[in-house]
Amino acid sequence: MGGEIIREARQAAGLTQEELAKRSKTSRTSLSAYEHGRKSPTLETTERILKAAGSGLALDQDIEFTLMRSPRGRVFTVPGRLPRLPVADAMASVRLPLHLSWSGSDRTFDMSDRRQRTRVYEVVLREGTADDILCFIDGVLLVDLWEELVLPGAIRNAWEPLVTGGKGR
Repeated sequence: MGGEIIREARQAAGLTQEELAKRSKTSRTSLSAYEHGRKSPTLETTERILKAAGSGLALDQDIEFTLMRSPRGRVFTVPGRLPRLPVADAMASVRLPLHLSWSGSDRTFDMSDRRQRTRVYEVVLREGTADDILCFIDGVLLVDLWEELVLPGAIRNAWEPLVTGGKGR
């Protein structure tokens, strides 16, 4: 696991193994062994290498989800806190699975386009599972779009405290 994280951080920084090894005061052979799972770095070593690549480790609690039912009996999912996505994922082009986008031929959306992102967020908040929410919804972008989203009252009311910090509209 540590090696995969190191490799991803190195690649994201656009560094070669040689460059990252120099910056992190680690040998290139050790760095390669970490990345390929032949050696396991200590937490301290992993942190030092990640820092040299311009990254860091963060502890993030799992998000718990609650299934709720609208007055008309439709089930929808609400997280215990707003999820965050890496910026590249939050602004990527995404293809919605059939259970979210079953009508229409094009299920691909450009999340960097505000209108398309709004449409995806409306669909995922109405129809999405916990996995869909974690895959497609970024909490900061949701807060930004909140007033523009067209949602059933039960869904809006359930998500409102998360989005507004309990302040209501």
